[in-house]
Amino acid sequence: MSADELSIKLTAISSAQRMRIIAMLAGERLHVSELARRVGMSRALLYMHLTKLEESGYVAGSLELSEDGKALKYFEVLPFTLTIDAETLVSAVARSAESAESGEI
Repeated sequence: MSADELSIKLTAISSAQRMRIIAMLAGERLHVSELARRVGMSRALLYMHLTKLEESGYVAGSLELSEDGKALKYFEVLPFTLTIDAETLVSAVARSAESAESGEI
C-alpha cells in the first residue's frame, strides 16, 4: 500500500462518526433508515459517511427489495485489518517513492 492509499484508509476512519458506523455494522448488516436511527443522524449525512467508507473498502452496500416492494439499501462491514506501525509507514513511503521513480504517479 502506498502512502497515498494508506492516507485514504486512515482519513476514512479518522471520524468518530464513521467509527461508530463501522462498530454498528460490525454486529449486523442494516438498511440505511435503521442505521440512521441507531446512530442518530440524517440519512443524507449518513450517506456521505457511508460513501467515504465504501470508497475506502470498509463497508459494502447492496440494494434489496422488501416484501412490500420497497428498495432498501443494506450495508455491511467488509473484513479488513489495518496495522499502523513504523514498518507500515516505512513500507508505504517506499512504495510511493518507487512509483514516483517509475513514473506511475
